[in-house]
Amino acid sequence: MAGCCGHDQNFDGMDAGYRRILWLIIAINGTMFGVEMVAGWLAGSQALQADALDFLGDTLTYGASLWVIGRALQVRATVALLKGLSLSLMAFWVFGSTFYQFFILETPDALTMGGIAIAAFAANMASVLLLMRYRNGDANVRSVWLCSRNDAIGNLVVLAAASGVWASNSALPDLIVAFIMAALFLSSSVQIIRHARTELRQVRARSILDNGEAGASACSGRDSH
Repeated sequence: MAGCCGHDQNFDGMDAGYRRILWLIIAINGTMFGVEMVAGWLAGSQALQADALDFLGDTLTYGASLWVIGRALQVRATVALLKGLSLSLMAFWVFGSTFYQFFILETPDALTMGGIAIAAFAANMASVLLLMRYRNGDANVRSVWLCSRNDAIGNLVVLAAASGVWASNSALPDLIVAFIMAALFLSSSVQIIRHARTELRQVRARSILDNGEAGASACSGRDSH
């Protein structure tokens, strides 16, 4: 299937413009992780802290994506698989902490939640727009797009949670949104893992085929003698 602006599912990130964009997005996500984690702690918001963890995960993901550009498909697919597994771990951590927070039910600061969610949405939309033309590619490139897209969606959901907290004066909207975000992490993780496993199977099949051809060539050489 053809991708946007000539990039198809085999695009591996070998583009100078793509690398520059990744460096910029790494800086954006690293900054927002610090801002949102502190704000989430001060506001007592589980949803903000979950979103901050997502920024941290994305910073590491984009760094790994930058590192594997130009390397063998097996290396790129393996790193993508590890990213998918780490995203699953993050999802389960958010699930667990949300259940724990459910029994405390401290009402977070809705104004802080809303303000930070708007800032985070602006940062993620900038990343989404920068990556739009690179949204199709191999598992490594695809994982970058999925993370940015999910982040922008997550920020809108956090903003909705802030509105719910303000209207109800209850922590439940915040906890519900944290749970939804964890489910979104898990869904993306499944997609990335499936794509990476498909590429690893392709590598193994190609290796078996190459070994078979090499063996046949060796046998042919012996027979000629």
